[in-house]
Amino acid sequence: MHHLYQYLLLMRLHRPIGIFLLLWPTLWAVWIAGEGHPDPIITTIFILGVILMRSAGCVINDYADRHFDPHVRRTRDRPLAAGKVSEREALIVFGVLCLLAFILVLFLNPLTIALSIVGVLLAISYPFTKRYTHWPQAYLGIAFGWGIPMAFAAQTGEIPPLAWLLLTVNILWAMAYDTLYAMVDREDDIQIGVKSTAILFGKADKMIVATLHFLVLLLLFLIGAQLQLTYLYQLGLLGATGLAIYQQWLIQNRDPARCFQAFLNNHWFGASIFAGLVADYYW
Repeated sequence: MHHLYQYLLLMRLHRPIGIFLLLWPTLWAVWIAGEGHPDPIITTIFILGVILMRSAGCVINDYADRHFDPHVRRTRDRPLAAGKVSEREALIVFGVLCLLAFILVLFLNPLTIALSIVGVLLAISYPFTKRYTHWPQAYLGIAFGWGIPMAFAAQTGEIPPLAWLLLTVNILWAMAYDTLYAMVDREDDIQIGVKSTAILFGKADKMIVATLHFLVLLLLFLIGAQLQLTYLYQLGLLGATGLAIYQQWLIQNRDPARCFQAFLNNHWFGASIFAGLVADYYW
């Protein structure tokens, strides 16, 4: 029972923010691809897949960072860093989660199955990017947004240009919220040699995060216009705009605790957009 509890901590199920940040853009795509009436089975498969793959991503991330995490205040008590779970156990948990996710995908069409293999490769490789580039946040956007082309493939059997535009939106959004996340650990990351956009942007971090949020909202507005969505969708975007402004207020002094609070607030940013989308299609 103790080991099971440590596995759940390793999967970070007690901190579902990552599930939400992966779920919202996936659901945007599911709803748009399904023209407001997505297939219930496909929707269920994607929701369960999000939970499994985010959990798998946390495990492989902690495995990749097992020699870094003990030196970072925020991560030193994670199961792998604290020695409560062995490296072998972590890899087994990761393998089981990926297998379960793959079994789910087998109920979908061949194109979606092929895309899922790319998704696993993205999840495995992402944690190592922070060693070699200051842009791991952009790579995270691809990994967290890969459910978007998969959703279109599952619903329609193809990947239209709109899917890639929506993936671009998610890359920009992930760069915004994960820069906020990296601002929390910036000093520790500089000490241990881990790279991030927070380090790269330096004093321009707040302005760049604001610009990224603006581009996300602008592109989502244009997508809504292309889909002929109306004021309910735009109200969702307006709510997200208010949340982006609130996040700027939180990070004005770059206090790590408030930067983390701003990062968490992106859950509501994504939820506001989804709520507007569903309301527009429903009414």
